[in-house]
Amino acid sequence: MAEKIGVYVCHCGSNIAGKVDVEEVAKWAGKNCADVCVSRDYKFMCSSLGQAMIEEDIKKEGLTRVVVAACSPHLHEKTFRRACSNAGLNPYLMDMTNVREHCSWVHKDRAAATEKTKALVAAAVGRVKHQQPLEPFYVDVNRTTLVLGGGIAGLQATLELADAGYPVYLVEREPSIGGHMAQFDKTFPTLDCSACILTPKMSEAGQHENVKLLTYAELEEVTGSVGNFHVKIRQKARHVDYDKCTGCGICVEKCPRKVLDTEFEAGMGNRKAIYMPFPQAVPRIPVIDTESCIWFERQKCRACEKLCPTDAIAFDQQDEIIEVNVGNIIIATGWKPFDCKTIPQYGYGRLANVYTSLEFERLCNAAGPTNGKIVLRDGKTEPKSIAIIHCVGSRDTRHNPYCSGICCMASLKFGHLVLEKTEAQVYSFYIDMRTNQKNYEEFYQRLLGEGMHFIRGKVSEVTDAARLPTEQGKLIVQCEDTLIGRQQRFPVDMVILMGALEPQADARELGLKCGISCSMDGWYTERHPKLDPVATMTDGIFVAGVCQGPKDIPASVAQGAAAAARVSGMITKGKVMIEPVVATINEAGCSGCKICNNMCPYNAIEFFEDRGVSHVITALCKGCGTCVSACPAQVITGAHFNNQQIDAEIEGILWDAMLPADEAAAKAETVAV
Repeated sequence: MAEKIGVYVCHCGSNIAGKVDVEEVAKWAGKNCADVCVSRDYKFMCSSLGQAMIEEDIKKEGLTRVVVAACSPHLHEKTFRRACSNAGLNPYLMDMTNVREHCSWVHKDRAAATEKTKALVAAAVGRVKHQQPLEPFYVDVNRTTLVLGGGIAGLQATLELADAGYPVYLVEREPSIGGHMAQFDKTFPTLDCSACILTPKMSEAGQHENVKLLTYAELEEVTGSVGNFHVKIRQKARHVDYDKCTGCGICVEKCPRKVLDTEFEAGMGNRKAIYMPFPQAVPRIPVIDTESCIWFERQKCRACEKLCPTDAIAFDQQDEIIEVNVGNIIIATGWKPFDCKTIPQYGYGRLANVYTSLEFERLCNAAGPTNGKIVLRDGKTEPKSIAIIHCVGSRDTRHNPYCSGICCMASLKFGHLVLEKTEAQVYSFYIDMRTNQKNYEEFYQRLLGEGMHFIRGKVSEVTDAARLPTEQGKLIVQCEDTLIGRQQRFPVDMVILMGALEPQADARELGLKCGISCSMDGWYTERHPKLDPVATMTDGIFVAGVCQGPKDIPASVAQGAAAAARVSGMITKGKVMIEPVVATINEAGCSGCKICNNMCPYNAIEFFEDRGVSHVITALCKGCGTCVSACPAQVITGAHFNNQQIDAEIEGILWDAMLPADEAAAKAETVAV
């Protein structure tokens, strides 16, 4: 029985019609493509009127297949599938061909673009005849969620879900939640005390009845799929009994070993071998640094154990693997600071009074090693002049080509704090001043009024080699001032390097565990940069905060809440639909070579040792086709993309080449596709 196919070509305003003769394509398809009984063009096919047109034709004309030539399926494939479903046609009997991105947006020749559009329509008509009706299936969603990362984005996501009544496991690799925001003194542009607005959220998360806090822990393994992930978490040994410890701090006070704190204090202060990262730490349970502890070093001391009033010290404590089942995972693992030593001309690590932005955060923090006093490395001299250098490791093809987003505002904040606390002159060396969020420009204007000096130009060097008597004992910042068009030297007492935000060192490794990918820069890749910035290509895995790309605190909070909302919606439904476009393995022909198991980017293929065959986990499969092409025995079939469909599509796109010479010249005979 012949199919009855409807072809619908969209103008997309002038996006497609500006370079493609849409009316000609619609007429051509009706005359030249076999089994096409309806062929129309419309200004906006995705509109309610365009969808109604398709629905009406399916009902009145009895259409058995539908082809839509419009924009990207990423945007509107679901729209047209829904229209088919509303009219009683299986949505997988609709095919969508992208003639906007593939034709009108990439061609200048109207005639050539029109001919190419005809070929794409012919290919879709040929393919759609062989498509099979598919039915989606549903899986139950576990109400528990795993949040990776206890920074501000992870905290926001955790509290949103916990307050909605859903259980949450919050995993943080450091001994305390809080992330980098806990290190900051004030936040821009309102100059709120960072600790004042962060610690209430930390305390709430630590005490919430629906939150299970797992600090000093890391993700070990993820298996399963959306709705039912099985997760293994490594709880690292604190060597302090969590249940016995009261957080009194006697062990920390009496510990005789002091070491440089390179984590929380960024190398600006010391801590003990047994320590809590900062006074407001949550949980208030210390951890023993085994690399610094005298007992682990040479089996002596044990002062903390002897003086602990609750016998909470446990030197023999071992790492523990915790296994949990969750329905969704939110990744909010944050960022790491750029290593400024990789730009040696700026002198960091060589010139004493060159600081990173994180070091300066601790220097001017009231709870920092100098109690908020801005002094040089000698600990007592107040600087009379300070240079702030923007874009260190950012917007630089040798390091990170992207803008780190927050550096301009952080430098303005530093300038304000210096002017507030000292009488120093502040020089800001910038490439472009990017203050493009709410109240940011006003903050910039405020600093102009406060007397901060701005020099537009990229700094070439920071040196202590003096040329003039006035430069003796100073750090000299050499740069080209592009506004006046000349080289200048600025002698200063202190230099602050605004280092780039970089992805965590193990971001790719964690991504592989969770089945998600990273961009070339190392940030986690979202499903769609504009329309779906918190979801990933793996259902049930969401990203929030700076792990997805550089952003400030308000944007991180918003993204954490957005990820929680997406998860909450799935939990409320109770079930999640799984796309039926998946691969299947004919186990009778499977040789058990395991090539597909190793090739699958989503870890969606398992191997049955007892039977010696592989099997596709349909809930994890994304229908990418990698396994289909890799299988040497050709026993893997991709639903919606089988060989018959692909062959018909190829024949359709070559419609003019397959005609006899005289017919091809006329292009008037019916295409047998």
